[in-house]
Amino acid sequence: MDQRFDDLRPYYDSEIPAAIGRVAASPYLPAIASYLFPAKPLEEVHQLLQKSQTIYDFQKNIMLPAIHSIIDKTTSGLSYEGIDGLKDGRKRMFIANHRDILLDAAILQILLFDNGIDTSEITFGSNLMQGELVVDIGKMNKMFRIMRGGTVKEFYKNSTEVSSYMRYAILQKKQSVWIAQRNGRTKDGADKTDMAVLKMFALSSDKTFFENLKELCITPLVISYEYEPCDFLKTQELFITRYQKYEKEPGEDLNSILHGIRQFKGHIHFVFTDAITDEELQYCDRFDRNRKFQQLAQIIDRRIYENYRLWPTNYIAHDLLNQSYRYRDHYTEEQRKQFMDYMDEGLKNLIGEETELRDIFLHIYANPVDNVMGVNEIH
Repeated sequence: MDQRFDDLRPYYDSEIPAAIGRVAASPYLPAIASYLFPAKPLEEVHQLLQKSQTIYDFQKNIMLPAIHSIIDKTTSGLSYEGIDGLKDGRKRMFIANHRDILLDAAILQILLFDNGIDTSEITFGSNLMQGELVVDIGKMNKMFRIMRGGTVKEFYKNSTEVSSYMRYAILQKKQSVWIAQRNGRTKDGADKTDMAVLKMFALSSDKTFFENLKELCITPLVISYEYEPCDFLKTQELFITRYQKYEKEPGEDLNSILHGIRQFKGHIHFVFTDAITDEELQYCDRFDRNRKFQQLAQIIDRRIYENYRLWPTNYIAHDLLNQSYRYRDHYTEEQRKQFMDYMDEGLKNLIGEETELRDIFLHIYANPVDNVMGVNEIH
C-alpha cells in the first residue's frame, strides 16, 4: 500500500467495516433509507449494510440499488451505447461533460457494474467532503479528494498530487478514473474542456507529451439529460454572476446534490466514446506546449458534441430563444407547450428581471444544439 496518497485516496477494503459501522449509526440514515429504499424496513437496510464488508459489497448492496431507485423515480429511462468498447481490459481516464454533482459519476458506476466491468474511481471535490457520513459514503464508493481553492502555490501542489494519484490508480492499482472536463459543473449547457485539467494530467510524468498522455488512455464520456439537473438553480446563479461575484451559501452544494437527485430528469443517455488515439496525440504533439493542450481539448470537445444526444427540450429552447420554428420537426406542439409551462412555472420562483432569467434558462438548453450543429457543419 502506497502511503503517499493516504490523505486523498478512497478507502481500502480493510477500512470498510469501520465505515459501515459509522454509517449504520448515523442519525441521518433513517431519512436516507426511507427515500432510497422505501419498500425496505430500516432493519433490512441495516442488514444490507452489515453484509457489506468490502467496496464491491457496498457498491452491490447499497449504491447499485440506490442509484437504480433514483433512476426509476426521477427519469423516463436510462440508455447508453459504446460500452462494449471498454471490455478490452484497458484502464482509462474517463473525461466527461459534467451536469450533476452526484449522478454523472454515480450512473457511470452502475452502467459499468451492470455490464461486468470494474467500477472506476471518482474525483470528489473537497468542498463536498463535509461531514463524516458524506466522507464515508464517498470513500466507500471509490471517491478520492480533489482540493478546491487555496493560493497559486497550494493549487499547483494539490494538482501535482492529484495527477500523481490518478496515474498511480490507472497504472499501478489498475483502476479507471472519472474526472469532469472542467472544474465544477457546466452551468450554461455549453460543455467545454478546460486546458488546465489536461495540463494537470501531464504533471505527474516527465515523459514526452505523447508518451505521457498515451498511457492514461483518455476516453471522453458523454452524458445528455432531457431535463437539466438543477436548471433553475443554475439560472439563478448565472443571473447573479452577471452583476456580482457569486458566493455560495453554507450547505448550497449539498442542496444541489439533493435537488439533482429528486428533480425529474426525463431521459438520460450515456455514450462511451473511443479513446483518444495515438494519431490524435501525435497531431497535438506537433504544436508548442500550450497549443498541444488546446488542440487536445478541441478533440475532446468534438468527441463530446458528436455524441451528444439532443432532446425535444433542446430544440424547443433553441427555437424559443430565436423566435423561430427551425427545429419544429424534432418536437410536437404539445411538447413545446409543456416545456414553456415548465419554464414559466420555475422562473416565477427566481429573483431577477424576468426577460433576462428566461434568456439564461433557454440558453442552458439551447447551447448544446449550437455545439452539435457546429460540429456537423464542420463535417
